[in-house]
Amino acid sequence: MGAPRWFTLRYGQYSRYLLKLVASGPERSGIAVDGNEIAIRMGRCFDGRAPRATVTSAKELSETVISRGAHGWRGDWLVNGDGDHLVEIRFEPPMPGHVMLVPVRVRRLRISVEEPQALVEALTGGTDVQA
Repeated sequence: MGAPRWFTLRYGQYSRYLLKLVASGPERSGIAVDGNEIAIRMGRCFDGRAPRATVTSAKELSETVISRGAHGWRGDWLVNGDGDHLVEIRFEPPMPGHVMLVPVRVRRLRISVEEPQALVEALTGGTDVQA
């Protein structure tokens, strides 16, 4: 298969600079999707990798969140540099990942990206449906 498709994480004006201070700015962040795997990275704050077949749903969200960075609990995680342009991705079994080097399991990930609809299409084959 060819090279993975790359999706850039979205950063706001201030979070772009603040997250660079913890080595998690835009130049160290993104999502790679190919036919077999999805890999997600936000610098030193978050990384995760899973077989693409474990993605049970992906959808664009209309909500806006205030916080920035990588945070969550009990399988529900938010990884964002901006408050909007969010995509929700669900995994089953959970995606293994790391938050600041601490191992986590991710069932639901909300992530801010520059092209939310394109990411949803890449993960669902063009259909915005939930399993």
